[in-house]
Amino acid sequence: MILDRINQANDIKKVSPDEFALLAQEIRTFLIKKISRSGGHLGSNLGAVELTMALHLALTLPQDKIVFDVGHQSYTHKILTGRRADFDGLRQFGGISGFPKRAESACDAFDTGHSSTSISAGLGLVKARDLRHEKHTVVSVIGDGALTGGMAYEALNNASKLDTNFIIILNDNNMSISENVGGISKYLQGIRTAEGYQDFKMALQKQLLRIPRGQAVVDHLKRYKSSLKQLFVPGMFFEDMGITYLGPADGHNIREMVRLIEEAKKINHAVLIHVCTKKGMGYAPAERHPARFHGTEPFDIETGLPLKNKAKAGWTDIFSTVMIKLAARNDKVVAITAAMPDGTGLKRFRNLYPDRFFDTGIAEEHAVTFAAGLAAGGMIPVFAVYSSFLQRGYDQMLHDVCIQNLHVIFCIDRAGLVGADGETHQGIFDLSYLSSIPNMHIMAPKNKWELSDMLKFAVDFDGPIAIRYPRGQAYDGLHEHRAPIEYGKSERIFDEGGVQLLAVGSMVETAVQVRETLKANGIPCAIVNARFVKPVDEDMVRTAMEKGSMIVTMEENVKSGGFGEKVGEIIDREKPGFPFITINIPDAYIEHGNVNILKQVVGIDADTVVEKINKKLKEQKSGDNRL
Repeated sequence: MILDRINQANDIKKVSPDEFALLAQEIRTFLIKKISRSGGHLGSNLGAVELTMALHLALTLPQDKIVFDVGHQSYTHKILTGRRADFDGLRQFGGISGFPKRAESACDAFDTGHSSTSISAGLGLVKARDLRHEKHTVVSVIGDGALTGGMAYEALNNASKLDTNFIIILNDNNMSISENVGGISKYLQGIRTAEGYQDFKMALQKQLLRIPRGQAVVDHLKRYKSSLKQLFVPGMFFEDMGITYLGPADGHNIREMVRLIEEAKKINHAVLIHVCTKKGMGYAPAERHPARFHGTEPFDIETGLPLKNKAKAGWTDIFSTVMIKLAARNDKVVAITAAMPDGTGLKRFRNLYPDRFFDTGIAEEHAVTFAAGLAAGGMIPVFAVYSSFLQRGYDQMLHDVCIQNLHVIFCIDRAGLVGADGETHQGIFDLSYLSSIPNMHIMAPKNKWELSDMLKFAVDFDGPIAIRYPRGQAYDGLHEHRAPIEYGKSERIFDEGGVQLLAVGSMVETAVQVRETLKANGIPCAIVNARFVKPVDEDMVRTAMEKGSMIVTMEENVKSGGFGEKVGEIIDREKPGFPFITINIPDAYIEHGNVNILKQVVGIDADTVVEKINKKLKEQKSGDNRL
C-alpha cells in the first residue's frame, strides 16, 4: 500500500506520478473507514484529497506554510504529515484534533476553526516572513462558502497591495463554469504566468515609457487588455483588485494543480488559484447528500446511514417545530441563519415560508445587523445561530440591536460543551458576553417544553432577547413543572431547606441527579430553575438564603461573567459570608472529546458536584465557612 510509505512530511514527493490516483483512492478509503467509526467532517475532506496532495507535492513542509480556512478539511494534510496512526483517536479526548493545531505538528501553521480567517492569517505570515528576510511560500486555502464572510474581503483588499508572493487557493465545490469559458481562461492564464510573457511585458513597458507620450500608450494598452479580460476571464473581480487570477482548474487533477502552484510561486504579488472540487468525492452517499456528511456521526459504510437512531427529539428539533407553529400564528415572525439551515433546524421553516426565511451565508455580523433592520421595519426576526459563531456578532448586537432596544430574538444552539469539535466550537462564553450588553435579556430552558414556552414568550416580548440551549437530545424530565414564564422570574421546582441548587438551563437535569444522591444520604435539597440569567431573580436568591444552609449555582458557562458571579454579588451585598459554591466551567479553552468526559474533566458532572457539596458541608460542621 502506498500509504505505508508516507510516515512524515514530504514523503509524498517520493511517490511516482503514476501512483497519484491510487494514493488518492487509498486516502479516501482510509478516511471513510475511520470517520465511519469516529464521526467527523467527511464531505469536505473527501473533496480536498487531490488538492491537499498537490499542495504537499509543490511545497516543502514545515518550511512552507499552509493555512486552511475553517480547518475541518485538513484530514489529508494530517495523514501526509505523519499522523495517520493517530486517527483512531480523532476528535476524542486526548486524541488528535479535527482541526489544524500548532501544538500538534510543526506542519500546522495556524490554528483555525471558524470561517473566513485564512487569508488574514496568511497575510500576517507573509509579512512576518518578509520582515524576517525569509523565502518560504505561504498558501491560504479558502472555500467558496467562506467568501461570504466579510473578513475575507477585508483581507483580500489588504492583500491586493502586496509586492511579494502570497498564494490564495479558492476551493470551489459549488460553482460550475462552462467549458468554453474555462478553456479560454486556461489559455490566457497560461500566457499571463509564463516567465517569457512576464519578462516581455516589463521590457515593453520600459521601452514605451522612454518615448514621447509613452505613458499614454501604456495606459491605453492596459485599458484594452482589461476590456479583453472582462470578456473571457471569470476572475476579473480579483484581477481588478490587483490579485492575479489563475483558473478555474480541475481540483481533482493533481498534475494541473501542482503546475499552477509552481507558476503562482513565481509571481511577486498576491495570486489566487481557483480550483473546482466535488464535496464528498469518491463516496456515493456523501456525493448525494453533501450537507449530511459535512459533519457526520458514526455511520454504516455500505448505506451511509447513521449507526445510532435518535431515540428522542433534539433541542434543535424542538426549536424547528415551534418556529413553524409561531410563523403560522404570526406573519411578522421571520427566520435568519448564517449558512446553517440544517444545523439550526430552519430547513422546514424555509420550505414552508420561503419568503420569510433568510440565509445570509457565513456572515454572522451582517446577519445580526440585518435582523436589526428587520426589527426596525416592524418584523420579529429570529436569528438561529451556534453559540461560538454568534461571538462574531458581538459589536453588532451591542451597537445595532441593543442600543436601539430592538426586538430581535437570538436562538443560540450548541450552548455549553459541544464535544468533538473542541476549543473553537465550545459554546461556553455566551452567558458572559451577552450579559455584558445593556438591554440584552437571556433565558435558558430546563427541558423541551420550556424551550417552546420561552420561544412564545420571546415573540411577545419587546426588546433584545436570547434563548440558549445545548446540543443533543432535549431533556424531557420534570414535565409536570411548567409554570408560566414571567419576566425575570425563576421557577422553584423542589421547595426544601438545606442545599439550594440554582441551576441554569441544561444544568437542571444535572441538579436532579445531584438532588437524588444528596436525598439518599439524608441531605435536604431544593432545586431552582433559574430561567433568566439576565436579569437574575434577586428575590429568588434572597429566598434561597432564608430557607437554605448553602447556595450552589450550576451553569455550563465559564466562571467569569457567568450566572454564579452574578448570584455571588447579590450574596455579598445581602448576606456576606453565606455558604456559596459556584459550579461552572473554568476560564479556559476546553479541548475536544466526548461531552460526558469533558464534564467530568471540568467538574460540572453530578458526581463532582456532590463531592464539592459534601466537602463544603464538612467544612461547615468544622466551623470553617470559607468559600
